[in-house]
This record gives sequence, structure tokens and C-alpha cells, in this order.
Amino acid sequence: MLRLGRGLRRLLSARGARASAGLPLGAEMPKKAGATNKGKSQEPERPPPSLGPVTVDPRGSVTIAIRAKPGSKQNAVTDVTAEAVSVAIAAPPSEGEANAELCRYLSKVLELRKSDVVLDKGGKSREKVVKLLASTTAEEILEKLKQQVEKK
Repeated sequence: MLRLGRGLRRLLSARGARASAGLPLGAEMPKKAGATNKGKSQEPERPPPSLGPVTVDPRGSVTIAIRAKPGSKQNAVTDVTAEAVSVAIAAPPSEGEANAELCRYLSKVLELRKSDVVLDKGGKSREKVVKLLASTTAEEILEKLKQQVEKK
């Protein structure tokens, strides 16, 4: 007697149910009369429009695309383009010093707690993504970054 695992038994019984209903493999069972799609929207969800380098991820956190320039004389936001925010960092690019300084500097510029600014991607690259854990809008963040460029 051949013993089948529970997952394999379920798969075979599902195929048998489709075959007995006259449905091809991969097709769904028909809906019952009067069944509705409660809670399911008819149109797919679209992410909010991006504001250049400042975007909102699917979970609702604001993210900033950064082009880091470590080893500079002083910390400064040097440019805001459609692709990234250029930030000069006064720390060497070794042992994560520049990453820590970047997060510290951005928290000061954006008037957030240091713990609300975390490096999301690009730990060993100049192209980085910083995630903001505080509740703020992308428009506010972009405005603060542009103000820093104008101060320079």
C-alpha cells in the first residue's frame, strides 16, 4: 500500500474535484449565485506618485534615494535631482562610519529622531536608500531637503 503525504493527498483530491466538475487544470471553481467580493476592490491598488528621489513604499514608509559622497570636509545636501539626493558626508567610507554619519545628519536636517532614520539598502554602495520610520509626508521631506540645498 502506497502512503501519501497530506499535501500530495490534498493536491490529488483537488485535481479530482476539478476533473469531476469538468474543469481544465488550473481553472477555478465557479462562484455561487449571489456571491460578492466583499473587501476586494475592483481596481488594483496603485502606489502614490513619487516625488523624484522621495517615495512612499507599499507599507507607507517614506524612502529617500541617496547618492552619498563620503570623505567630504563637511556634511551637506548638495543637490536634489529626479534620481537621488546628493549628500556630502564628513566621515570616511570605512566600517560603516559614513552610513552612521549619513543617518545622523539626515535626522538633524529632517528634524527627526536618530532612530527614525535607518539605512534600508546600499550599505557598501554610494547609491543608498534611507527609510524614515516617523509618520511624515514625502512632500514635507522633499521641501526640507530642497531648503538645505538653497542654504548652501
